Amino acid sequence: MATLKDVARRSGLTVGTVSRVLNNRGYISEQTRQKVYDVMRELDYQPNEMARSLSKKSSNTIGVIVPHIVHPYFAKIISDLEQAAYDRKYKILLFNSQGKDEKEEEYIEMCKSNRVAGVILCSDTFQTEKFRNLSFPLIAIERFLDEGTAGIECDNYRGGMLAAEHLIGKGCTCLLHIGGISNHRKPADERKEGFEDVCRREHVEYASEESSQLLYDEMDYYSIIGRLLDGHPKTDGIFASSDVIAAQVLQVCARRGIRVPEQMKVVGYDDVNVASLTTPGITTIRQPVKEMAEAAISMIERASGGEMVPSRSMFPVTLVERGST
Repeated sequence: MATLKDVARRSGLTVGTVSRVLNNRGYISEQTRQKVYDVMRELDYQPNEMARSLSKKSSNTIGVIVPHIVHPYFAKIISDLEQAAYDRKYKILLFNSQGKDEKEEEYIEMCKSNRVAGVILCSDTFQTEKFRNLSFPLIAIERFLDEGTAGIECDNYRGGMLAAEHLIGKGCTCLLHIGGISNHRKPADERKEGFEDVCRREHVEYASEESSQLLYDEMDYYSIIGRLLDGHPKTDGIFASSDVIAAQVLQVCARRGIRVPEQMKVVGYDDVNVASLTTPGITTIRQPVKEMAEAAISMIERASGGEMVPSRSMFPVTLVERGST
């Protein structure tokens, strides 16, 4: 079995240089880094991750806690986080909390025992003040940060404004917003605030409705969509707080013979893959998930190296127009 010394000898480098490449420490030229990786592949060298983590304060592993793995938004986050981590020579440990506090606490403890370089938290229910004085950076994505290193959000308020302005600009006069989970305060709630402020400013009739934890967990919004359309028959424009909800709005409209976009215009949020797979495609507010994921991994790397990082970062959103409007 090949050793670190074998890699150093074959690549013509010192053991210290090869070690710095493997541990992502200090400045190493891309040419040198690639040479080490080429020799590792040639010799089939497998670093001992456990030994490496014991020799350092942390490993090259990042914990990622999400409430769902099948939801298109979190699937995209996971994919982009994994790619960003790989680009910086990190691996991820993925945890699916299903919104349960006890699972999240257990996963944090697992991250501690695995000496992770940091944790990225995408859950919206976890109370991070329970984990003060962690030995690693804690980065939150799209949730309010009670305790931790930094929070990353998109401009949810601006997203709600863009959705309302677009629907009104397309001639809608009676708008409906279908939001996220009630009783869980989170950054995404600001989408509703931006939407309602524009409706009031433009003197447009509107209504807003939040969903439940059960609907969110099961991604089944058909019943609430049908009830809202029954209760607001004049509705000609809907802003859904996710593309999953927007896609189900299209299905309910199709079943009821409501033509989109002729009779009903629909705007979603996130710009995940489902938005371009429906007929018609969904006009949506693009959340820059890839850029947010890259920032989260970068903050883990910088903070674990002792560098100060901003406690809150907000990313701009844009409207992507498709056939639903």
